[in-house]
Amino acid sequence: MNILVVFDHPRRDSLCGALLDAFLAGLAQAGHKAEIADLRAENFDPRLPPDDEPDWDDPRKVYSPVVLAEQQRILRNDAIAFIFPVWWWSLPATTKGWIDRVWNNGWAYGDARIPLRKGLLIAAAGSDQPTFVKRGYDRAIEIQLLTGIIDYCGIPEGELVMLYNLLGDDAARKAAIARAGELGRDYFGSA
Repeated sequence: MNILVVFDHPRRDSLCGALLDAFLAGLAQAGHKAEIADLRAENFDPRLPPDDEPDWDDPRKVYSPVVLAEQQRILRNDAIAFIFPVWWWSLPATTKGWIDRVWNNGWAYGDARIPLRKGLLIAAAGSDQPTFVKRGYDRAIEIQLLTGIIDYCGIPEGELVMLYNLLGDDAARKAAIARAGELGRDYFGSA
C-alpha cells in the first residue's frame, strides 16, 4: 500500500521526528511505500488565499497550482497518516492550514469525497491521559479530527492514537517511539 505521511514539526530532530522515523521503519517492515509530506521543511503556506477559498456555488472550482499539486500527491496514495504534536488541544496550524487549503469543497467533501482507504493520526501529547480525560480534551480531539475531518471527507476507516506524557518521561517517550513503529508495521495490514 502507498501511504502519504504528513509530518508537522518545526524540528525534524524532535521527538515527533523520532516517531516519524519509527513509523517509516514499521511501514517498510510491512512492505508499504511511504511518501513524506514534511510541511515545515517544504515551507507549505497554511494561509488560505482567495484562490483556494471554497466556493459553495461552484463545487468544480479549480484551485491554485499549489493545492492541485498537493491533491495529486494525495491521489498517488492509498492511505494517509499524520504525525504531529498536540498544541492547544489540536493539530499544529500548518497541518490545519494544509487541510483547509487542500481538502477542499468539491474534492474532499461536498459532491466528492477524498479517495483514501484509511487515515491514521498519531498525536504526541505532553500531558498525561488523566489530564486529557479530566477536561474532555481527548474526546474533543477525537470528534474534531476523526468525525470532523476523516469521516466527513469519506475515508472509511480512521483512527486517532494519542501518545501521552511525552514531556519529561523517558519511559513514555521510548514506549511512544516503539508504538509508532508498531503502528507503521500493523495499522495498514501487509502490503
